[in-house]
Amino acid sequence: MATRLSQQAASLLRPIRGSFSAVPELFLQPVRLFRGYQLSHLRPDLVAGLTVAVIMLPQAIAYALVAELPPQMGLYSAIIGAVIAALWGSSNHLQTGPTNAVSLLVLSTLLVYASPGTAEFAILAAIVALLVGVIQIAMGLARLGVLTNFVSHSVIVGFSAGAGILIGISQLRYVLGLEFSSHDLLETIKGIVLHLPETHLITLLLGGGSVFLVWLLRRLNRKLPGALIAMVLAAAIVALGRLNQQGVAVVGELPRSLPPLTDLSFLTMSQISRLAPGALAIAAMGLVETMSISRSLASQSTQRLDSNQEFFGQGLANIAVGLLSGCPCSGSFTRSAVNFDAGAQTRFASVFSGLFVLLAMLVLAPFTAYVPRAALSGILILTALSMVNRHEIGRILRGARADAMIMMVTLLATLFLHLEFAVLAGILLSFAVYIIKTSVPRVIPVLPDDEFRHFIHQPAKPACPQLAVFDILGDLYFGAVSHVEQAISKHLSLNPTQRFLLLRMQSVQHCDYSGIHTLENIVRAIRDRGGDLFMVRVRAPVLALMRSTGFWAYLGEDHFIAEDIVISHLFNRILDPAICIYECETRAFKECQNLPKATFASEAPLHTEIPAGCVAEMSARELWQRLRQSEPPLVLDVREAREFKCGHIPKARLMPLSTLRRAMPELPHDRALVFVCRGGRRSLRAACLAQNLGYDQVHILQGGMLAWESANLLTAVEYFEG
Repeated sequence: MATRLSQQAASLLRPIRGSFSAVPELFLQPVRLFRGYQLSHLRPDLVAGLTVAVIMLPQAIAYALVAELPPQMGLYSAIIGAVIAALWGSSNHLQTGPTNAVSLLVLSTLLVYASPGTAEFAILAAIVALLVGVIQIAMGLARLGVLTNFVSHSVIVGFSAGAGILIGISQLRYVLGLEFSSHDLLETIKGIVLHLPETHLITLLLGGGSVFLVWLLRRLNRKLPGALIAMVLAAAIVALGRLNQQGVAVVGELPRSLPPLTDLSFLTMSQISRLAPGALAIAAMGLVETMSISRSLASQSTQRLDSNQEFFGQGLANIAVGLLSGCPCSGSFTRSAVNFDAGAQTRFASVFSGLFVLLAMLVLAPFTAYVPRAALSGILILTALSMVNRHEIGRILRGARADAMIMMVTLLATLFLHLEFAVLAGILLSFAVYIIKTSVPRVIPVLPDDEFRHFIHQPAKPACPQLAVFDILGDLYFGAVSHVEQAISKHLSLNPTQRFLLLRMQSVQHCDYSGIHTLENIVRAIRDRGGDLFMVRVRAPVLALMRSTGFWAYLGEDHFIAEDIVISHLFNRILDPAICIYECETRAFKECQNLPKATFASEAPLHTEIPAGCVAEMSARELWQRLRQSEPPLVLDVREAREFKCGHIPKARLMPLSTLRRAMPELPHDRALVFVCRGGRRSLRAACLAQNLGYDQVHILQGGMLAWESANLLTAVEYFEG
């Protein structure tokens, strides 16, 4: 017992040990980057880094303002996030820093606990970044990178669209120069409408002019840094006209220093418990967005990604920005795409972009004192509009209803609920849809196509009255087995003559003990109705579980048959030829095509089921011994001529069941009659006919010719008249 407990404890601790043993490998990622770096990559990486920095500088300031944070916090996050995530990440082209969606989530999380513009608000933003980093690293160490595959793309589309609408409307008041407080979408719209007469004309002209200039530059050449040009021109106009003294709100001068350490005196357990739900939502959305961007770029660059390493890199970047007065960050699609298009070769391009932004911040800090808030808000509105991907929304709405539902629920929740709950609701809905889909795997009856090469679902085609063939398209785990069992039971109840069942298992990737238990129930139900179950193409892991749980022995080794011979095997050794020849007009399988058909009129049917025990049985050994006596029984083989010629009992007399059904020939009443067929079903029918005609010494060969051959008794291949 002690040994068994120690083994169980070791098996439970193995994943934990594996996670901790992976920590050194995760931390050594920069070493691998430096070792593999080639000087030929330096120039393209520098060019790509400078190109991204030109875009990242105004975006970092703007995204900090979305979160109602000081602009320098956005720059700190852009610098530190880009460098750390690149060194410890996996993607060669991913650009990490503040983003629209994450900034909006930060604002929603913090509004409940502090007022924007206060020192406490900024410190809490850094603490949230720390919590986000810890969550992301924990997920990386736990090897949970695969979980991002289960979050629907519709969540990202819906949240991005909702966030774009929120950002666009919230930034509109700064373009109009309106001052009022609001905490949700409806309050903001109401405030804009009520305060619209108070619009500051100069601010509106600066904001509107910046929007027009960025739009025009994009139309002329998308590679031009339109946001930076618009910001510089707007700042120059404010400085020359001293518009900041005429009511135009400006960003203010940035500190010309390296990022300071965060004051962690606010980091208490009560604070952590309050901020944890928002941090979890930011961590989840950041990772899903990051992995989506990384995979999209990797599909073009053919790079192989390590999702767990990427989780670790993102987590480490958020911890670093949290410790150095930054705000939460994640992968940016815009900057990553620019990085890729600019020819970045390695992750050093992202490192260079962070260093270039740091240099620009130290040199240009005094210049930001004249950057109008309206210009940045106008640039944000354009970015927000691009977040509403109408093309993707239309495709999703025209596609699967589940995806459309996930997108619409996430979008509406983003607009009208707290954003952290909106994100988690979308992610949980994705998991719920996945669970529902996997819990109702398709269980479909299939038949051969017209060329008898593939099994396909053909509901209009008549099925074999004896054999049902099913494809199970999904896994047999505890959440799905009830549906599988119900689907098969319903089909068999509607087709009571189908006593045999063939399951095609190639799509069953996973099976647990509940699946094994369900299969046992199905076998038991099939055998209770006088039939049996067979399987083909069982995958190795599922087969291993069947062996270890005893299902392999319970069903029988001979019931797991190779797919290329399974129908032939069932046709020749399991199915009742009497039904095939005398009762069935269907030619479902290739083996049926050359089978002689001798169906009878409906007013004189040959019944499939005959009560057991109505005819005496004789074993193969007993018949062999009696055939060697002085008065042997008369053996009547009721199979067809082609079966008879392939092998029969010596001195047996061929008398096909079709002949007996039309007219029973005169047989001796004083001699024992033994009727023989392949398995015993046709001979039972013939024996019943003989009994009804007054013959009293009637027997059947127990198990038919299959039993005779299994006993290794003599078989004749020549034809005897008897």
